[in-house]
Amino acid sequence: MKEQDKSLPNEKEMGYLDHFAELRKRLIWTAFFFILFFGLGLYYVNDIRNFFLNDIDITLNLISPEEIIWIILTIAFTVAIAGTLPFLCLQIWLFVKPGLTKQEQRVSLAYIPAVFLLFVAGMSFGYYIFVKLILPFVLSLNDGVFDTMFTVENYFRFIFRVTLPFAIFFELPIIIMFLTSLGILTPRFLSKTRKYGYFILVIIGTMISPPDFILQIVVAIPLIIIYEISIMLSRFVYRKKQEKHQAFMEDNLTEGE
Repeated sequence: MKEQDKSLPNEKEMGYLDHFAELRKRLIWTAFFFILFFGLGLYYVNDIRNFFLNDIDITLNLISPEEIIWIILTIAFTVAIAGTLPFLCLQIWLFVKPGLTKQEQRVSLAYIPAVFLLFVAGMSFGYYIFVKLILPFVLSLNDGVFDTMFTVENYFRFIFRVTLPFAIFFELPIIIMFLTSLGILTPRFLSKTRKYGYFILVIIGTMISPPDFILQIVVAIPLIIIYEISIMLSRFVYRKKQEKHQAFMEDNLTEGE
């Protein structure tokens, strides 16, 4: 008996070590793909930079050579994040897959392409907001009084300040669906805290848009719509979860009789 008791901690410790080794392997693969996409971003940096410059009618000025390095690295880093995101999600899914049922595996696997598509959609939407709303508004404030001069770094910093928050917030429906499936969030809780959510989203809209009340509301409206869509999806997931639980309980009662 004593020998068995001594072997149990060792087996448990070996189980933990196996899990850490598995996690380490998946993180290494994720880092490899991050470096790969970072290199891909560096290779296509000129094409991406020209894409951002095609929609503007202003001349950008270069103040220091460090700006060029900052832009190249930022573009490559953004490409690496967008490209690695689905692979990271896949590695997480493979890591937790043994603990999931067949149904949970199938449902959670469908989240992976959605995460990537929503990230890209968020960046695209943020860029549209920047080009069609924010930049014209900022330029209109000048009213021809001063010569307009944008530095390269300020222009691209402004772009990423708008696009990246939208890319992150477009992931909100997937995150809420996942947390609802785990039982951490419920539609009732999301509905009860709706006013606080709106308040936070308006503050975020204020932070990523120029100091104009109308424009801040316009930027905040898509975020509020995303929040409402997240509540609807949470209700759908919660209802499916309740139906599954009820069916399981009825099967057990039938077998008991």
